[in-house]
Amino acid sequence: MYLALILSVVIGVSIAKFIAPKKKVIQLFLSFSGAYLLSVTVLHLLPEVFESQQKNIGIFILLGIVVQTVLEYLSKGAEHGHIHAHDLGNHVPWLLFVSLSLHAFLEGVPLGIEKNEGMLWAIIIHKVPIAIILAVFFKNSNLSLPKVALFLSLFALMTPLGSWIAKDLIVLQQFQTEINALVIGIFLHISTAILFESSENHKFNLKKFIAIIIGFSIAFLSSYLV
Repeated sequence: MYLALILSVVIGVSIAKFIAPKKKVIQLFLSFSGAYLLSVTVLHLLPEVFESQQKNIGIFILLGIVVQTVLEYLSKGAEHGHIHAHDLGNHVPWLLFVSLSLHAFLEGVPLGIEKNEGMLWAIIIHKVPIAIILAVFFKNSNLSLPKVALFLSLFALMTPLGSWIAKDLIVLQQFQTEINALVIGIFLHISTAILFESSENHKFNLKKFIAIIIGFSIAFLSSYLV
């Protein structure tokens, strides 16, 4: 699991470095990942937390949405493609680093409490386009290569770190349903933000529509037929 999470970032960085996809192609990656993330959340993760019949579980989902709103304010929307290297200069983007690292760390916590294939794949597929965006962002910035390598390495390790720490903390295991609900709120915010922003000027885009349908379809097949 740890290796798969790290490899998702490595794959994204490699795609950015060796293929250098255009912005429109990256947007298609994002649309697909957003659709997959939303589908897994609605079809798989939400039913699981509500099966617990725990009171006020919806509050933790809303809290997750609030947490992600704050994180996106700090990262200026990097989770769904809103980063601009020309605003950076040669300074380390600490707010971007902290927000993305905390976001990645929180994603890993439920995986450490209980193995969840649906959530694991949702995180992996979401991380690939984010890693592509970050790699392109740093490629166009004035930051030195060691700083870029350090930032991307730490980002790749944050989700496994969250999972590893949660695995041995009994206090977190006692609040498994609440933590899952919190992460569901984060997923809902990110996926809907990606999908709502997937079309420029609200115009119909056939390629992005197909990417979204493919994301929905794969999530459905993985949830019910595998």
